[in-house]
Amino acid sequence: MVYSYALYMLKDRMEADDAAQETLIRLWENLDKINLLAAKSWLMRTTHNLCIDYIRKRRPSYEIDEEFSESISAKENESNPLIMTQLKMAANKVKELIKELPDHLRSVFVLYEIEGLKYKEISKTLDLPINTVKVQLLRARKQLQEKLKNYED
Repeated sequence: MVYSYALYMLKDRMEADDAAQETLIRLWENLDKINLLAAKSWLMRTTHNLCIDYIRKRRPSYEIDEEFSESISAKENESNPLIMTQLKMAANKVKELIKELPDHLRSVFVLYEIEGLKYKEISKTLDLPINTVKVQLLRARKQLQEKLKNYED
């Protein structure tokens, strides 16, 4: 989860490796200070902060992980090459559009839609009010929908 989020945010596998490793090192160093009930939020918040630090240092390019493509394809369609090709093309288009989202919208979108965090968890992780999380998620979805309007099936 930490690595996947770092990969989506940083767009670079090597930097995502570094950010995930640094997050786990910080977890180890602060293990006695962390409330275990809030460990997931702490991990995601730390990962987010590290990613923001990396982003501020430079603007990267990356590939979104292949798990995203695999999650879109349905098991029953695996035997139909036409459907599989269409699904892969659609997944690639969605990945491109996720990359184009502004950082603040992309982080909320990835945490909610891909990582499966709840509004409250995202709010704690990103230190945002819950309503802001909801608005940013809505804006990200609308931007993606608008850009996908012209995409043919």
